[in-house]
Amino acid sequence: MSMPADTSSATHLRITHIGGPTTLIEIGALRIVTDPTFEPAGYSYDAGGQEIRKTADPAVAADALGPVDVVLLSHDLHRDNLDPAGRAVLARAGLTLATPDGAERLGENARGLATWESLDLTGADGLTVRITATPARHGPEQVAPSLAGHVTGWLLEWEGQRHGALYISGDTVLFDGVEEVARRTRVGLALLHCGAARADRFGPYDITFTGVEAAQAAKLLGDATIIPVHYEGWSHFSEGRAEIEQAFAAAGISPRLRWLPLGQAVTLEV
Repeated sequence: MSMPADTSSATHLRITHIGGPTTLIEIGALRIVTDPTFEPAGYSYDAGGQEIRKTADPAVAADALGPVDVVLLSHDLHRDNLDPAGRAVLARAGLTLATPDGAERLGENARGLATWESLDLTGADGLTVRITATPARHGPEQVAPSLAGHVTGWLLEWEGQRHGALYISGDTVLFDGVEEVARRTRVGLALLHCGAARADRFGPYDITFTGVEAAQAAKLLGDATIIPVHYEGWSHFSEGRAEIEQAFAAAGISPRLRWLPLGQAVTLEV
């Protein structure tokens, strides 16, 4: 998709961080929810003998979302990315995009996109957004995809982007697939799933970006603004905001960090 260098549509983007991996992304009239988790604090689930507990309420209730055109689901097997209340959001969304195997499990309005496969969606205002599935790996090589499940990230592109695409990493560690995203696409804004999540059944490994990995990914992504998500609100994170800030400071790129206030729609330029 060609991107004009100068257009007034740079302010089409608004993002509301709802908590954990969950955001509401508004691009013109198109309303997109990522990894819907809307259970209250105290909700927990069993992950192979480990209790993973939600520690914060969603900053926006599911019934306050308004209409949802599409859900971008990095993976459906872990309830910190899709909890029971989030499944109810899928049911009323126009479309859910997921991994191919995830779409088979979800059925109904779900469609699977293979890595680097794209789909164009047009909002009520006529603005078309191209959504592309990107590589993601939920843990290092020692954690087999058969254990952690298949995961996807996303690229969102539309006419008028001045600085580059919107990249959503999904639950991933730093690996050559993230480097491929950086090589293939100019990214202007990146939502990175941080928190250095750990699950006992996968051993002593971080299965999402550490602060250091997020800073390394940021360097790969050129001048992209980095918005950390999925670093708070769940008990299995081993790092939080402080570790992310320390890593970006050590890398000399603190000005590229952007923290979104929970529950507040923020207009961003890309």
